[in-house]
Amino acid sequence: MIRVDGNVYTWLGAPSGPPLVNQNDFTYTATQSIFTQNIAGVQIVTTFLSSITPNDLLRSSLPFSYMNVEVSSLDGSAHNVQLYTDISAEWISSERNATAEWDYGTIGSNSTRRALKPRAPLPSPEPEPEPVPETTYHTYATKTHYDGWRSAVPHPLQEATTSEWQSPTPTLHPKPTHGFHQLMANNSNTGGIAYHKVYRQTQLLFTEILAGPGIIGTDQAEWGNWYYSTANVETLTHQSGADVDVRGQFINNGVLDDTEDTNFRAINDRYPVFAFAKDLGNVTSAVDTLFSISLHQDLAVQFEGASGNVSLPSLWKSYYSNDLDAIDFFYNDYSTISSLSTDFNNKVQSDSQAAGGDELYTLTALAARQAFGAVELTNTPDTPYLFLKEISSDGNVQTVDVIFPTSPIFLYTNPMLLKILLDPLYINQEAGFWPLQFTIHDLGAHFPNATGHNDGNAEPQPLEECGNIIIMTLAYAQRASDTAFLTQHYDILRQWNDFLVAEALIPLEQISTDDFAGSLVKFTLLLFPASALATLDVPAHFDDLAFAILKTLTVPACFKHTTLNYGNSSSWGILYNLYGDRLLSLGLVNQSVYDMQSAFYPTVASTYGVPLDTRHNYTKNDWEIWAASIASPDTKSLFISDIAKWIGETTTSNPVTDLYDTIDGGQAYQNNAPIGFVARPVVGGWFAPLALPANSTSTEGGGSGTSGYGGYGSSHPAKKGSEVLRERKIRV
Repeated sequence: MIRVDGNVYTWLGAPSGPPLVNQNDFTYTATQSIFTQNIAGVQIVTTFLSSITPNDLLRSSLPFSYMNVEVSSLDGSAHNVQLYTDISAEWISSERNATAEWDYGTIGSNSTRRALKPRAPLPSPEPEPEPVPETTYHTYATKTHYDGWRSAVPHPLQEATTSEWQSPTPTLHPKPTHGFHQLMANNSNTGGIAYHKVYRQTQLLFTEILAGPGIIGTDQAEWGNWYYSTANVETLTHQSGADVDVRGQFINNGVLDDTEDTNFRAINDRYPVFAFAKDLGNVTSAVDTLFSISLHQDLAVQFEGASGNVSLPSLWKSYYSNDLDAIDFFYNDYSTISSLSTDFNNKVQSDSQAAGGDELYTLTALAARQAFGAVELTNTPDTPYLFLKEISSDGNVQTVDVIFPTSPIFLYTNPMLLKILLDPLYINQEAGFWPLQFTIHDLGAHFPNATGHNDGNAEPQPLEECGNIIIMTLAYAQRASDTAFLTQHYDILRQWNDFLVAEALIPLEQISTDDFAGSLVKFTLLLFPASALATLDVPAHFDDLAFAILKTLTVPACFKHTTLNYGNSSSWGILYNLYGDRLLSLGLVNQSVYDMQSAFYPTVASTYGVPLDTRHNYTKNDWEIWAASIASPDTKSLFISDIAKWIGETTTSNPVTDLYDTIDGGQAYQNNAPIGFVARPVVGGWFAPLALPANSTSTEGGGSGTSGYGGYGSSHPAKKGSEVLRERKIRV
């Protein structure tokens, strides 16, 4: 709320009573959402900033965000202004009858400047080891039969348990020796930082609770401490208590009474809130007030690694021994983060506009925070792991066919991020926990429990995901020039390749990554993840397979499009897995296939895009952008502009979905029942044009890679990884 010359208005949220301010504008960048509003002669500009620092481990490890509120006079007159904001205990749990506990405090005083630890970059690839002898193979799993390829496997959550636990004594990571300059943080707050702390009284470690009576959803962490912070200046007041009481205090008096409610209670019992009010005085020129919100979890993920289940710490714990030190750094790092964010925004904007115009930037700017918001950095700076949550669709951890569509944003921003996403998948399977010959679908039924599927009971996408993980592995190795990574995982890569050799040419009935659409036999899309790998093998029988697949991909001149499944000439689908051929610079697929598909897509486009396939009217916009990336310029523009139009006109009001109806732009339906995803990281696939090699263009100009963010991305020579593999005879 904001009080202007004695009158109170609501600038965000929905408290009872005060009328709303006028909203004049909303803009967003890759890291910021900016609201511009006015009322009673003053302007309010509220900037939400969630930083993306892909080359900085320290900053990337902090699950914190900023809100900066700038108030200024619009009419040249001085206006007496007070600002109010609060958070409620609803932040701590989706179980509204859970008991909340809270505290208020301050951090430091009279500190004008302090040195910070050097930021840690992501580690460089290890030195390349000696080649693995051709006769030395290790088999990790031999079971090939699985009676269940046709459907998804439901995974109920583990029963929630009450955990009374103590934080481990942290071991701070020593200063890195890689020569990064010492950073400094500006601190103009002579009174330090004031904070409200709120947390679930009974912490449920590694738990998210399924929806039910009094429970709103499944995607909220039930452990950790939330902090709401701002500068502790003389004109600041605070208060905690029932929402109607605390908000009423500000409405009536323009100030809070600096008291704390000590009656810890259920979230829905007179809804406790934790508020700040700041007296801005007589405002003419702009006055800024900065707030930060942060979640602090000592332990972040449970992971079945080589030695069994271990509890991994949040990576930021390697830098800061306690919550308050982390807040102190983050709050006082705002000017640095603002600068880094501007650089990141500018790079994404210029590269997006070069690859697909302003409309592609409309997409990439919207996708960046959603994709990065689904990952968690854990362990230590020496051996970091990045874990990804399959938000909304089922909550799985490290889902291979979700990492795959998300991967372009990591290849573009820093390929090492893709490696540390893949590392846990390799560690678990190379330890022998997964019993099947093809790759595991995910590392756990629900985030953050990456405890594996030792019984083999995970959703089976054998062809899809074997192809996915090998393509991602090679894409990383090419971008990072890390052939040692290929050598390290040679045995299991060869095992998956052997499976593809045996099963890929005539796919049995099974689901693909679009499991909601149903299973198919002889599914054309499943050829491409598999065939893209066959050319990397040197033995004669692997070459025979490559030629067989090439022959399969030779489309008669009378055909206008590829089919959804073999022999079904009336069917078609978006051929998004063709992207891997260009991503890896393989040149496996004849240009005529690209040209044919580019000419066909506009003939079946609806108002808001091209349907996923002939079975339904809905589409997946991540796959649309994959297809656009390798299409002719006109078709590429069609895909991008239709999605950009959908963003502006859709009737859905959730965080961005990747699944929607192409006719009306609204909710997708299947068998008259609504289906839909929200806030999923797969929108990282909207960066697909930026992740392609710079030389990856069709004869019509489709595809346009960039040099990548921060010197990564697509600057590698074409086919570098595959040529190295051939030279070293590593048969992946």
